[in-house]
Amino acid sequence: MKKNRRILVSIADQKLVVIDDHAGRIASFDVSTSEKGIGFEEGSYRTPTGKFRICEKIGDGEPLGTIFKARKPVGLWHPGSPCEDDLVLTRILRLDGIDPRNRNTLQRFVYIHGTNNEAGIGRPAGHGCVRLRNMDMITLFGMVDVDCPVEILPPSCLPA
Repeated sequence: MKKNRRILVSIADQKLVVIDDHAGRIASFDVSTSEKGIGFEEGSYRTPTGKFRICEKIGDGEPLGTIFKARKPVGLWHPGSPCEDDLVLTRILRLDGIDPRNRNTLQRFVYIHGTNNEAGIGRPAGHGCVRLRNMDMITLFGMVDVDCPVEILPPSCLPA
C-alpha cells in the first residue's frame, strides 16, 4: 500500500529516500536542490525545508522528457538538445507546505520533477525545486500518492 509511504530529502546528501512504514527504506535517488541554498521567500530560487505533502501528481502517461510549462505538457526535450533553461520534465509532484515558514511553497511552484540537467544531479544546481533524473522521476511517481508526506531536511549545522 502506498498510503504508508513518505519521502525524505536530504539537502546535505543530495538524496531522496522513499520510506514505507512497514518495509523501511524502499528506494533512494540522487537529487539536485537549489544552488542558492535553502530559503522560503518568493523569488529567492531557494529550496524550502520542513514538512510538506504532495498535493498533485502531474504527467502520468506522458512520454519521457515531456516539457511542462505552467504544469501543462508543451513538447518533448531530447537528451543532448542544447537548452540553457532549467526545464520541468517528465513528471511533477507538486508540493504544499505544512509548516508556517513554508506555507507559500504551493504559490512558489516548488516541485519534485525531472530535469534537462541530469549532469547536475548529486549536487546543488537547481532553482529551488528538487530535481531527479527522468527515469528516476518516473519510478518515484509510481511509488507515491497524493497526500504522501514529504520532509526536506536542511544541511546539518554540526561540523563533519
